[in-house]
Amino acid sequence: MKTYPIFLVHLAGRRCIVLGGGSEAERKARELLDCEAAVTVVAGEASEGIRELSGGGRLEWIARDYRTGDLRGAFLAISAVADRSLNVDIAREARRERVLLNAMDDPDRCDFIAGSLVRRGPLTVGISTGGAAPALAVRLRERLERELGAEYGALTELLGRLREPLARRYPDPVRRRRAWYDLVDSDLIDELAPPAPHHRGTG
Repeated sequence: MKTYPIFLVHLAGRRCIVLGGGSEAERKARELLDCEAAVTVVAGEASEGIRELSGGGRLEWIARDYRTGDLRGAFLAISAVADRSLNVDIAREARRERVLLNAMDDPDRCDFIAGSLVRRGPLTVGISTGGAAPALAVRLRERLERELGAEYGALTELLGRLREPLARRYPDPVRRRRAWYDLVDSDLIDELAPPAPHHRGTG
């Protein structure tokens, strides 16, 4: 399956539906909450985490299984239902209501695939296998989580603060581009990295 990778922005306040109440549904709900979306979970049974988020007012939990009409007014929906046969009806409603749908482990019903993510501050690295090998995407994410430390988030934040100053200092786009690469290729990342732990010798 060929995909066109994108990152959605401006989810804050937008209605997003998560169908299903297991651990995967909880993880997706938390990711949407991190983007400040208005999240509704529809599930007859819900994980303890979903119940806590609902009790704390962070999301709405409708304690029943999916019914036609649940996607009305939503911007995005994620189906993590145990009974995948429901995805036929869910996908039909999503098309009719023009709701972007991700049906987990059911790529034929998807409008988009949510890849494995590594987040370091404003830096986000997405990994997708086009639905072919999700486990490989997870292992690659775990490797990148080890290799990309917190310093990469700090560097991204610093470079973001420098955008306007550099634009004023280098109005010529060619010189500005060179200045950006000089910064990225410098030893800034090493300066921002936490000090390596010091191991005291025993001899």
